[in-house]
Amino acid sequence: MAATVRCFGRVLIRHQRCSLATVTSQTSLYPCCIYVPVPNRHFAAAAKPAKKTKKGTKEKASNEKKDDIEKIKSYPFMEGEPEDDVYLKRLYPRQIYEVEKAVNLLKKFQVLDFTNPKQGVYLDLTLDMTLGKKKKVEPFASVLSLPYPFISEMSKVAVFTGNASEIKIAEENGAAFAGGTNLIQKILDDEIQADFYIAVPEIMPELNPLRKKLKTRFPKFNRNSVGRDIPKMLELFKTGLEIKVDEERENFLETKIATLDMPSDQIAANLQAVINEVCRQRPLNLGPFVVRAFLRSSTSEGLLLKIEPLLPKEGETKESDKKAV
Repeated sequence: MAATVRCFGRVLIRHQRCSLATVTSQTSLYPCCIYVPVPNRHFAAAAKPAKKTKKGTKEKASNEKKDDIEKIKSYPFMEGEPEDDVYLKRLYPRQIYEVEKAVNLLKKFQVLDFTNPKQGVYLDLTLDMTLGKKKKVEPFASVLSLPYPFISEMSKVAVFTGNASEIKIAEENGAAFAGGTNLIQKILDDEIQADFYIAVPEIMPELNPLRKKLKTRFPKFNRNSVGRDIPKMLELFKTGLEIKVDEERENFLETKIATLDMPSDQIAANLQAVINEVCRQRPLNLGPFVVRAFLRSSTSEGLLLKIEPLLPKEGETKESDKKAV
């Protein structure tokens, strides 16, 4: 009996192995895709409602800012000058100084700041370039002789003249270059370069090829660079100070007038000479040409000057012109 049971078990095991082998051989090598239907979504997450800000709060905030600004603007100025070294500028009106006091303050700033005592002193001028009837003063350049020169290096000056004796006079008086039409091509080729160019009236028509090359350096009568007194012109342009309007701003002029170690009266005299020369560029009957003037050193802030006493008057200019003639 036991033997029959064992035999039956072996037969059953073999049958299971054969059936398993047939099933594996019939299965596909590729995976099967099973489609599982997914129900459609008929709902969505609700968006959060935007926070509603009241119009009144925004208006209140803007009004508060405006009120603060108006309070600052309408705050009354303090009387007199500030007593402390540190103060709020908006509480005091801008100080306007006489020339003498401004120069003394610049010297005081130099001592307190331990800066170079030989630093430059500069004059910044804002000009009214209007002439009336929609006309304007053209940006100008001029050279003047200061009462107290401070420039150590002399400028190079070229003299145009066709007269041999005048060429000799120019060379004896310190001209860097002197000659006639033979200098034109050398200047165009940049073989000759000078700081200023002066000429006698007779040679002016022959210098037209140099107009574009020299631009503002081209000799002109109104710049005192055309004349017959060659030694006088050479002295002016070798040691003189050139002042010119800023080409970009067109109504602003900045120039160095002295060094801070010079005496105060010499600095004031040079300042007055520059203002007189600037005011010559527009008729005085049109009103003040210089609108605002600041005096400063290389390392200090600008000090606003009281300009009215510095402006020339019509009677004074006529008398000075007669004396010059």
